[in-house]
Amino acid sequence: MAEKNWHVGGTLLIAVQAVVCLAGAVTPARAFALSDSSAPGDLTKLDPNVVWEALIAVIVVCSFLAAIALWIHSSLRQTRRLQLRRNAFISSAMNNLNQGVVMTDAQSRVIFCNDRYLEIYGLTRTDIRASMNGRELLELRRRRGVLGGASDDEFYEKAASPNGLITELPDGRAILVKFFVLPNGGSVATHLDVSEQRKLSRQLASTKQFLESVLDHVPACVAAKNMDGCYIFANSAYERFWGLSRDFAVGRNARELFAPNSASSIEAADQAALNSPDGQYRNEFEVDRAGARRMVASIRIVVRNESNKPEFLLIVFEDITDRRSLSQELESTKKFLELVVDNIPVALIVEQVKDGRYLLANRSAETILNRRREETTGLTASDIFNPKEARLIIARDEAAIKKRGMITEEHPISTKDGLRLFLTRRATVLNDAGEPQYLIKTHEDVTDRRQTESRMAHMAYHDGLTDLPNRAAFLQALTQMIEACEGTGEEFAVLCVDLDGLKEVNDVFGHALGDKLLIEVAHRLQDSARGGVVARLSGDEFGLIIDGKQPEAGLALARQIGEAVAREFQIDGRPVRAGITTGMSVFPHNGTDGASLLANAGAALFRAKQKSRGAISLYQPEMDQQIRDRRVLHQDLSMAVKNGELSLAFQPQGAAGHSVAESEIIGFEALARWQHPVRGQVSPAEFIPIAEESGLIVEMGEWILREACREAASWPKPLQVAVNLSPAQFMHGDVVGLVHSILIETGLAPGRLELEITEGVLIEDFDRGLALLRRLKALGVRISMDDFGSGYSSLSYLQAFPFDKIKIDRAFIINLGRNPQSAAIVRAVIDLGHGLDMSIIAEGVETVDQLAFLAREGCDGVQGYLLGKPLPIGKYAGLVGRAEAMELALKTG
Repeated sequence: MAEKNWHVGGTLLIAVQAVVCLAGAVTPARAFALSDSSAPGDLTKLDPNVVWEALIAVIVVCSFLAAIALWIHSSLRQTRRLQLRRNAFISSAMNNLNQGVVMTDAQSRVIFCNDRYLEIYGLTRTDIRASMNGRELLELRRRRGVLGGASDDEFYEKAASPNGLITELPDGRAILVKFFVLPNGGSVATHLDVSEQRKLSRQLASTKQFLESVLDHVPACVAAKNMDGCYIFANSAYERFWGLSRDFAVGRNARELFAPNSASSIEAADQAALNSPDGQYRNEFEVDRAGARRMVASIRIVVRNESNKPEFLLIVFEDITDRRSLSQELESTKKFLELVVDNIPVALIVEQVKDGRYLLANRSAETILNRRREETTGLTASDIFNPKEARLIIARDEAAIKKRGMITEEHPISTKDGLRLFLTRRATVLNDAGEPQYLIKTHEDVTDRRQTESRMAHMAYHDGLTDLPNRAAFLQALTQMIEACEGTGEEFAVLCVDLDGLKEVNDVFGHALGDKLLIEVAHRLQDSARGGVVARLSGDEFGLIIDGKQPEAGLALARQIGEAVAREFQIDGRPVRAGITTGMSVFPHNGTDGASLLANAGAALFRAKQKSRGAISLYQPEMDQQIRDRRVLHQDLSMAVKNGELSLAFQPQGAAGHSVAESEIIGFEALARWQHPVRGQVSPAEFIPIAEESGLIVEMGEWILREACREAASWPKPLQVAVNLSPAQFMHGDVVGLVHSILIETGLAPGRLELEITEGVLIEDFDRGLALLRRLKALGVRISMDDFGSGYSSLSYLQAFPFDKIKIDRAFIINLGRNPQSAAIVRAVIDLGHGLDMSIIAEGVETVDQLAFLAREGCDGVQGYLLGKPLPIGKYAGLVGRAEAMELALKTG
């Protein structure tokens, strides 16, 4: 500004000098002209006019010069005002920038910094002293803690880079500094607060990472292409489907990645999406993936920019090959299910909840509806049934809908066949909103089943011979007695009573008379017990429960029943005598649970038998010696298989004929026998329970199964061989793998092997036992239920698994001809088995009358002493087709 003012003053001086020179030039000239007419120095002789003219000229020139001077002064003032306004405008503009600005001259002196710079770093104008250079300004900021950790050189080097320098301030702000060197040697530095931009950038990066992560976890394949057809993105599902990495796919088009046919289909779908009015296109097409044809379903979406021009193509697709196959299978299954539903023997009705109108009814429902099922569609219960029945049906329907679950009930319904008992189930089906939409009702005629189950329930808890409660019922009663007496201080006694002399009666007079003796003994026990619990626990063992003061009441009852049984029996005109031996335990002194009380009473019975027949023994702790004896027997049994002490006996099974001669032998049951080196022949009734309790039955069962299959495979005749499997074999080890390997090892045809199981297999673990039975049957072997009716037999087992054979327990056979109930039960079991396409075999057949009865009733097979006793297979050589001749055990005595 000073230089500019200096230039204006110089111009004015030059102008004044010019005017003076002009005046000086004019005046002498004029004077010289005048002087020609007079002598020099003679002023008095000058012309007055000339003098006035010269004076006027000088005045004019001076006035002109004064006007010029005034004009120049005015111009200078105006120029100065314009410069001040321009400087104020520039300063205001620089101070109102959103970024700080610092300028230095060529000597690095700070010549300018705006207000924003001071505000950013918390400085004032007074902090910026005159002649401060750039490095001193940095030092000032370093002392104030607003420079960061960079040195001066690092600061200028990074700030001068294209990306600039980010300085983190203590309050969390981030300042972007950019440094520019000017051509004249000076510099300009800008300082911009980018805290918000950095925050948004981080959020954007996080959002991008999140979206990419989400897309990577989407199970469908997701990809994107630019308008040139090159892939710009692919997720993990896309990589897995095509078997290539996204890095390889990005930047390439379909022709470079896929087979020609696949690429053509993909490009056609892309073009269709681009040509579609709404920018979307769905289709299904085949692609070639690793040499296999796969069907994919895709949707393509054209993504446009702000100018509504296509920017890229988003592709989402999934492999529907398996789904399409399943869809076809589903359609086939649907038709199949419609056919099945229409022909199932259970009445099925579906009604709509909102108006109660029937939507579907199968053929079996016509019995309930009393009309053709086609006529019921669209009708309500009020349209179909009489008012009284309709009100009852609607009330039960509304109760099921309100419950939103399953309601099951049994009630009689009048049909053309009379009043029948139906099991009705109502189930509510909810819509997507959780509201009732449909009501499904099934009606099953259970009249015959309930009658049979009633008989079977009695069989499950009662002895088939004496009709007394069996062991299961006795234990149940014992548990109830314990619950009633627990905590009251009351006592009761458990008596185990063994019938003495039954074996002798059977040997002398036969089992038929022995069975009648058991029946008479049962009657006398019931009479003596005066309403107490009496049960038959096993063949010749009974159980009783007596309350009162103990042990006095128990001992008194034991003596009373002993006297009652000791009186002579008259059976079939024969005098028969018997006696009883009794063991007793007392609650709560000898046990607080049913199993302990019964076991201790059994231990006392064992001690009483050792004393003498007819003895009465009260349980004492030292009776645990029996347990120790059982442990010794268990140890001996564990070595029996290795020492070759076990052997197999075979008992014939024949088709039920009206005589022995007509009963053709169809197979044998393999039974284990133990020849102890010291004890001699040990009864299976003694060592089998020990084996089952200890788990030795698994090892023993494997040996029995292998030996039986090996023996049967050597028979010239392809007869069946039956082998018992213990529940323990199902619970421990791979019974299916064992049977399979033994069949392969021995070469026995699977159809010749029959595995006999008791309901215990299913009682322990129903689902697991059922699965194992199905796998066994898949091997081709036959499955038989043994001792049916003797324990917890349930019709649900027969419903759940298609047994090949049901084996009626001997307890029901031995009483045939004497007890009408036994005949009715046997007849019911035969009818039940045949109704389920299962063959029936009766064990314990010992008389011709029993055989004839079974033949008349259609029993398929028989087993018992009448056909033959369990003997080594050599005794039945002729029956299995070997050269040795033999006769049935009954004929040989």
